[in-house]
Amino acid sequence: MVPSDHVTPVDGTQEKLLSHLRGLDRYQLEEFKLGLQCPELLPKSAQKMPWADLKAASPADLLALLMEYFPGGQLWDVTLQIFENMGLTSLCEELTAEGSEMAREPQQPSQEEPETPSEQWDPRRACRERLKARILAMWDNMPWPEGHIYLRHVTEQEHEDLMHLLSPGRTGTQPRTIVLHGAAGVGKTTLARKVVMHWVEGSLFRDSFSYVFYLSCHQLRDMEDTTFAGLLSQDWPTSRAPVRYFMSHPERLLFVIDGFEEMNVPSDGDDNGPPCPDWYQQLPVAQILLCLLKKDLVPAATLLITTRDDPSKDLRKVLRNPRWIRILGFTEADREEYFFRYFGDRHKASDISWWVRENEVLCHSCAAPLVCWTVCTCLKRQRTRRPTFQLSAQTATGLYTCFFSSLLEVAEASWSKPSWPQQWRALCALAASGMWSSRSTFSREDVERWHLQVPLIDGLLQLNVLQKVSDCEDCITFAHQSFQAFLGAMFYVLGGQEGAVGGLSKCQEMRVLLNDAFVDANVYWHQMTLFSFGLMNRHLAREVEATLHCEMSPDIIDALLKWAEELPTSGILSCSFEFLPFFRCLYETQEETLVKQMLSHLPEADLDLGDLQLQVTSFCLKQCQRLSQLRLSVNCLAPQKESTSGWGTPERQSLLQVFSSPFLLNRQTYQEVCQWENICSVFHNGHLSKLDLSNSKLSATFMKKLCYELRNPRCKLQKLTCRSMTPVRVLRELVQVLHGNRRLTHLNLSSNSLGAAVSTMIFRTLRHSACHLKYLCLEKCNLSAASSEGLAVTLTGTRRLSRLCLGFNQLRDDGVQWLCASLRQLDSALERLVLCGCQLSAPSCRDLSDALLQNASLTHLDLRKNTLGDEGVRLLCQALSRPDCRLQSLDVSDCSVTAKGCRELADALRHNHSMKVLDIGRNQVGDAGGRRLCEAVRRSCCALNTLGLERCGLTSACCRHLALVLGSRESLVNLNLIGNDLGPEGVNVLWESLEKPACKLQKLGLEKDLYDIVKEKLKALQEKGCFLRILCKWDFNDLEDTWWW
Repeated sequence: MVPSDHVTPVDGTQEKLLSHLRGLDRYQLEEFKLGLQCPELLPKSAQKMPWADLKAASPADLLALLMEYFPGGQLWDVTLQIFENMGLTSLCEELTAEGSEMAREPQQPSQEEPETPSEQWDPRRACRERLKARILAMWDNMPWPEGHIYLRHVTEQEHEDLMHLLSPGRTGTQPRTIVLHGAAGVGKTTLARKVVMHWVEGSLFRDSFSYVFYLSCHQLRDMEDTTFAGLLSQDWPTSRAPVRYFMSHPERLLFVIDGFEEMNVPSDGDDNGPPCPDWYQQLPVAQILLCLLKKDLVPAATLLITTRDDPSKDLRKVLRNPRWIRILGFTEADREEYFFRYFGDRHKASDISWWVRENEVLCHSCAAPLVCWTVCTCLKRQRTRRPTFQLSAQTATGLYTCFFSSLLEVAEASWSKPSWPQQWRALCALAASGMWSSRSTFSREDVERWHLQVPLIDGLLQLNVLQKVSDCEDCITFAHQSFQAFLGAMFYVLGGQEGAVGGLSKCQEMRVLLNDAFVDANVYWHQMTLFSFGLMNRHLAREVEATLHCEMSPDIIDALLKWAEELPTSGILSCSFEFLPFFRCLYETQEETLVKQMLSHLPEADLDLGDLQLQVTSFCLKQCQRLSQLRLSVNCLAPQKESTSGWGTPERQSLLQVFSSPFLLNRQTYQEVCQWENICSVFHNGHLSKLDLSNSKLSATFMKKLCYELRNPRCKLQKLTCRSMTPVRVLRELVQVLHGNRRLTHLNLSSNSLGAAVSTMIFRTLRHSACHLKYLCLEKCNLSAASSEGLAVTLTGTRRLSRLCLGFNQLRDDGVQWLCASLRQLDSALERLVLCGCQLSAPSCRDLSDALLQNASLTHLDLRKNTLGDEGVRLLCQALSRPDCRLQSLDVSDCSVTAKGCRELADALRHNHSMKVLDIGRNQVGDAGGRRLCEAVRRSCCALNTLGLERCGLTSACCRHLALVLGSRESLVNLNLIGNDLGPEGVNVLWESLEKPACKLQKLGLEKDLYDIVKEKLKALQEKGCFLRILCKWDFNDLEDTWWW
């Protein structure tokens, strides 16, 4: 590169060109340099300039480079081509004129860079000015309700946060797709517009992007078909946009796509649609936007997308490597500051903030500033009407009902006309239809279609229920999505049969709504569903009828009850049902009789409880009188500092008595105590048989209360799971349950680091005569060989424990020696023992072999994931080969066994008449080992019905031996061959035997590619009555064991 202090000799024409280069501002100069990197603007034979030379070049350096790379007339032509692509029309005309007047006297070059001539048109500057005017117009036209307080301004911290939007991620690369997602009204659009404004003003991303495009999805939705180039040019200051520059420098483009949820964009993300369009192909706008999102059009461009939380699943299918940033809106401190600024009373603001915090729905909704305004407006008007008013609106529906009622009380008298009920129903129908189509913005045609009158629309605009859309003429929108959701819910509780969409009745649409919200887990419907339930409250219904002069429909309650009655038989409860949102909706009614009716058939519930879910859950669970299964993960009653003085005996007093000291009981604790007692009441409803408390964090006091209720004579609990409890010491409270509940037979304490104190206490309790435990799972409990001694004493002292799981504890050979000593007792009742992953080796097998010969009750032994080796298998087979060995199931998968070990197992099977299940998977036994086992299984004395050979290194050569087994042994019903390289040839050999009538195989494990080969044959076989199933994932555990391990 020519050094900057070097003066290149120039003639008059080149000197004039240098003057023009110096007249470019720094952004134009950068764009000119980028043009020199674009092959479409250069001669075909031109040599590419190094970007390192161009990047730091001054105007004089740049001229020197131009003269070096483009000699003669090429210099002038290239410069003119790039200026034309930049849209510098007046400068191009001037250069053309100068080129035709070569004899003209050149002007002296200025020693300083002149200002860009005012008459020169700069496309980037014009774009920035036009974009700035557009964004400012949107903000100026955005109506804010009277009394609304805007807390946040553009601060240094906010600017810092915006800069981090494009900061490199974990991989060190700058993200090219950023998604701002969050609830409605929390500031996503505001943040996106601030990004645009900061770029326009030059304080953000100016060096990263040459052009920024702001695409409003609710505007795009109603656009006619266009081209991508036309879409980018529609808001251009002139009719001529520098499309060629856009195409050649996509990395310099930023697209801000605001309000994705407003667009009906295909979301399958597959390639079945039209091919990727070029920039000038006429297409629907939704298709163009999809190609933009998928990076088919401009792969190197940067996308900044805003969307609500609910439709983000659709985006995930389309976007490539997006960075998701959740916009949280107001924090708790922001809410309290808002309330203080509104009411001017810090104590009052604190009370309101606490009340909102205790209401889960309002707590989340108040992240949106406009909802805070709604809360304040409602409370202010209630206090005006009743000076002694207390915070009585217990639910979000109650608050919104009060809000709309108070607004309409001050509305114009003309609203009381006879046509008002019809107008109100029409408004609710508009809101509901918009919810179904994911629309919150409505055109004049939408308003006219529902026959809404101008006075009503103007009145609602004045009351800030509706707003005019700042960038869409004659369009209106609901001031906040919650207003639309409330009015949409109102549509379904008002009289009338016709639905909002057409084709279905209101009750039918409500059923679809409920299934979508609770079965398909579509959070988009949660708020509208919540309001629908809340309006079932009798007091609120009367208030609505009095204010709106509309009658509520009784049919909706019947529809809800019928839907709830069908839940147990529909099969959806055990797979994907959203219990917590369902309980929130029931709590919203505040009608215990209705809730009891709806929950009267509920057989199970699955709940994760945080700080805000305890109240809702306690309200509903105490109404679940027929609940038989409950999974309850509690994370809101974590251990605190607890004083033990003066508590007395928990069995003889309630938690309220325990916390009676004013030093121990505050408002929050009092509520938690009451709510926990309501939850515990379900344990003795007479039907609950299974309880899972896994992953719960409970203090000792709340655990004591739970265990006390589990001892209630009416408690029918049989199976209790307490995996991963925090803190582990609370498990000591289970002692009173094991002593006092004669029906409890199953206990799962896996994934708890029990320690010596807790494990010793539990082992001692198992020996108690009042303990009737039969199944005990202690997997991953950090037990050691030393722990085994205490457990061995327990097994010796109890005659009831029939199943014991000790998997993934470091028992080692010494620990197993202690266990086997107790198993040798003739009166041992243990039937199933799991010792997987216990770091055992061959010596353990000698002790186990002796125990198997002396213990007639032990029928199932799981030794997988131990390094037993062939020697360990040989020692086990000493017992297996004896006729008096009663073992029926043996799992030695992943135990370092080879073909030699298979030979020992095969010899043992020739003498064993009781073995039914053998799993030797994940051992490299090869075809030789597989052949040995097949020969043994074919013998008439073998009773094996399940054989596991997953990932055993088998090939097609072994399939002939397997086929002989399948064709001759009717007892074999399960065979796992997943992970073996059998090949198409081997599968076809197997299939010849599978088609024979003598083959009784019901379950076959194969790799998916091999399954695809015989898929059609399997269908034909099943049509003939065959029960064979082919699985690509295997589970040996039978239904009886799945509750355990």
